[in-house]
Amino acid sequence: MSFQVLGLDAKILRAVSEAGYTEPTPIQSAAIPPIVAGHDLIGIAQTGTGKTAAFTLPILTRLAALPPNPRRCTKVLVIAPTRELVVQIDENIKAYAKHLPLTVATVFGGVGEQPQIRALRSGTDVVVACPGRLLDLMGQRAADFSQLKFLVLDEADRMLDMGFLPSIRKIVQALPKVRQTLMFSATLSKEIEQLTHEFQRAPKIVQIGRRANPAETVTQFVYEVPKHLKPALLQHLLQDPKMEMVLVFSRMKHAADRVARQLEQKGIRCATLHSNRSQNQRLKALKDFKSGAVRVLVATDIAARGIDVDGISHVVNYDFPMHVEDYIHRIGRTGRANQIGDAISFVTNEDHGELRALERFIGRGIVRKKAEGFNYAAAVPPYNPAEEGRHFSQPRQQGRPQRSGQSSRPGQPRPQSHGGDSRQEHSGRRRWGR
Repeated sequence: MSFQVLGLDAKILRAVSEAGYTEPTPIQSAAIPPIVAGHDLIGIAQTGTGKTAAFTLPILTRLAALPPNPRRCTKVLVIAPTRELVVQIDENIKAYAKHLPLTVATVFGGVGEQPQIRALRSGTDVVVACPGRLLDLMGQRAADFSQLKFLVLDEADRMLDMGFLPSIRKIVQALPKVRQTLMFSATLSKEIEQLTHEFQRAPKIVQIGRRANPAETVTQFVYEVPKHLKPALLQHLLQDPKMEMVLVFSRMKHAADRVARQLEQKGIRCATLHSNRSQNQRLKALKDFKSGAVRVLVATDIAARGIDVDGISHVVNYDFPMHVEDYIHRIGRTGRANQIGDAISFVTNEDHGELRALERFIGRGIVRKKAEGFNYAAAVPPYNPAEEGRHFSQPRQQGRPQRSGQSSRPGQPRPQSHGGDSRQEHSGRRRWGR
């Protein structure tokens, strides 16, 4: 099948051809015709299968067919959970609409409001937004959606997980009732399916592949490794020249920064992407990763849905995810658009429960591997209290009050500090007296 048979506008087809695409993906082939026909739609497909183009191309085709309106107003609203995903959607829309007289604006937090307010008040044709900042600006009467024709909720399940549902409800309530509403995601929970009754009218359902199933083009491996050996194992694996473009996922922001510092100390160029980074820092990290200026990008799950980078060779779960859905979305950053990729997971003794749950969910075991040439015994690092202080008991300070043999009942002598900090003694006395 080719894009020519899907009913797309000639100018859209020209832009698609110039972008180098010749054949639609399964989700695009299934979703584009009903959207062009004007139906509401729920689209479920694996990450990396082209969902953004599946809703962008038919919406642009329908916009191109609308009669010109001298009063410019916003006709399309796309809502996405993260800033990175908003930026990616914006780039795709601009690429596919390059031969159309349309304007596109983005709305998200972490940057100044005034440019976004001006864009909304000018009646930008297409607005791509995060729900939090958009609701704030709507409260300032900066947006006019009275002529809105199309609403898209992208990564709907993730927005529910992130607690955006109340904001989305308020936004939808302020939109025209007569509109075309599309919901796309790699997974769609039963809770969100129930919400479609609020947002959509008799939607068509398009589902490609098993729900929440990892892409078949991704080869998955597990390395069982003690927690303290994970830094050394990651550095060892990165010696492989085949690991050209590597996305490393950490569970916590401070851990992502620590992993990046350790890699930089070994001469491995890397960048970090998490919510504590400013918007400019996040955009620069993605830009450097795409261009090859850095080989490794260390990210947290907040960015898992917003990284749409071609050519990622490996995804490394440095910290094994707690939820199956997070695993699916993490490894979906590689093996995109039918390309091949590898997903490597580090599993400690604490992660075996989550690993078994994942294998039950996907219906098969994941191959265990040993790192060739990695000396597990010699890789034990020296004790560093700054890194793992919470796992070790600290020696008592001299003169600190002892619990045994002491009493703080009325009439009993108070513990003596013997030169210790009086504030420490006081806090200890109050604690014992409870």
